[in-house]
Amino acid sequence: MSDAPKPPSRRQSARLAAVQALYQWQEGQDEPSAIVDQFLTVRTGEVGEAGMRRDADKPLFRDVVEGTVAHKEELEAIVTGALAKDWTWARVDRLVRAILLAGAYELIHRKDVPPRVAINEYVEIAHAFYDKGEATFINSVLDRVAHEARPADFVR
Repeated sequence: MSDAPKPPSRRQSARLAAVQALYQWQEGQDEPSAIVDQFLTVRTGEVGEAGMRRDADKPLFRDVVEGTVAHKEELEAIVTGALAKDWTWARVDRLVRAILLAGAYELIHRKDVPPRVAINEYVEIAHAFYDKGEATFINSVLDRVAHEARPADFVR
């Protein structure tokens, strides 16, 4: 029996690429449509953190990137409201911001995705980049967003 981690699913691959695209967008050098096109044409099939698997869920990738960009102000306000009292949006690392924005987008605008699934997916993405407390931070913020945005999903 192998202990090798199983490869990410098509949807996980799309979410990871979406976070990378949103990080690039925050750098401010490219328009979101250009970044999406770049991932879908040039960077699809590239190995490593700069690319996207060929079989990634491309419609999900496009929706998360374009939807997050379109709702940026709303999502930032919601995520900022879910931060601990001593935290500000400006204090949040840029990659963590990309993860939180994408996760909040799915929690608020993708009702087809169960909240626990969305939270788990973005926590796993955090684990791919960080080995300290960032994943726990992302989990707690997205959990607050989910409970606020979709309380009925948490009623037993």
